This record gives sequence, C-alpha cells and structure tokens, in this order.
Amino acid sequence: MAHPDFIEVYDGALDAATCKRIVQRFDASGQAQRGETGSGVNVKLKDSWDIRISGREGWGDIEQTLNMAMLAGLKSYLRKYAHAVLAPLQLQMPDPKTGELATLDAERVAALDDATLNALVFRVFRPGSINLQKYIADQGGYPYWHCELYPKADNGETLHRVVLWSVYLNEGFAEGETEFLYQERRIVPKIGSLLIAPTAFTHTHRGNMPKGGDKYIATSWVLFNRAEQLYANPQVPQVLQKGR
Repeated sequence: MAHPDFIEVYDGALDAATCKRIVQRFDASGQAQRGETGSGVNVKLKDSWDIRISGREGWGDIEQTLNMAMLAGLKSYLRKYAHAVLAPLQLQMPDPKTGELATLDAERVAALDDATLNALVFRVFRPGSINLQKYIADQGGYPYWHCELYPKADNGETLHRVVLWSVYLNEGFAEGETEFLYQERRIVPKIGSLLIAPTAFTHTHRGNMPKGGDKYIATSWVLFNRAEQLYANPQVPQVLQKGR
C-alpha cells in the first residue's frame, strides 16, 4: 500500500467559463500589484502580479465562488485525512441513537453527511484571504522553496494555517507546475482544478515558471479559528468538546 503524500487535486472544482471570467476581470481591473512573500516584495523569490480580493470592493462574488469551491474540496480532503482536524483537537458529537456525546474518529468523520460536516468545518476552521496571481510567460514564477506556515512579527495569523489551496484558472502554457520538494511531485496546472496540501515545512514547494503563456491562479489557506472563538461556547454547535 502506497503511503499518502497528503497532496490532493480535485479536477473541475470550477468550470472553465467561470475561470475565464475571473482571468478577464483580473486583467481589466488595473488593480494588480507586485506579489509579496512573507518578507515583502522580492522578485528574485517571487515574480508575480497579485490582487488580494478578500474584502476588496467589487470582488465579493468571486471570493464567495472560490470559497465554495474550496469548501467542497476541503470536505473531501477531511473525509480522507480526518486527522487534519482530529489530531489537533478532541471532537465530540451527540450519538444520533442515544444522544450521548461520542468522540469522533476517522470513520465517523468520513461518514458525516454534508450538513454536519459543514457545521464541523465552520466551527473549527475559517477561510484565509484570497490572492489572484498572474505569472508572466517566460519570466514569472515563485522559484524559492518555501512553506506556508511561519511566524510573522506583525501578523500571528500565519501560524494558524492548516492547509494551502490553489485553483488553476487557465492552461495554454508549458511547465508552470506547483512542485513539492520532499514528495518529488509536480502538479501540472489544469483549468478549474483545486490543489490542497498541508502548510508546514514537510510540504515545501515552489511555483515553476510558465513557458509560452501567462499563468493565473487563485490561492489561499484554511486556518484554525482562534482559540478565543473555538472555546468561547463549545455547546453551539456541539461539535467541539475541548482541546487536547
């Protein structure tokens, strides 16, 4: 049995027409700015043009569309890798037959109906801010090997990141893969496909230069809710009993 690498790709997370509309709106907006890393703009590390659409006027519909695609993929991811939520937290739910609290395990998570799994996701996680990114043909890329989990002096939110996700918004170019170092795996961009992977150093990755055409992606993270919210009222809904 092959060992999992915790990198999942979900084809058709967005339809091609929606992806095309996002790309067209990006190019027409005039809002793109030089892409930043955690330490700021450095085109030797990351050469891109970005629009952070979360909370930006005129982008709410696109933000919602992308987050809904992410949510569908995240539920599939949790059904396969339940310990992404079970290992950091002790989760309990009422038994549907007895009404007594029962500790969730991987089998129970995999069997949850969509509505209940939605409640669990919203109780434990929150969406990160979404970046739309354009990498210019034969020039752009993110060649620096990096991960998505790190301390930042002015923003502790980076330490709450659980998984990264990207939606590939176009094709029509060569290379431009998302390459994972230790897994020795390259994800070839396919329009509308959703990539989900862990954020820590184990999944160090880079974005290779697109050849012969520009590359567009939407990218973000799924974060834990802050502890103040997680434990403020664990009875509503009754999906989180206590932390480890």
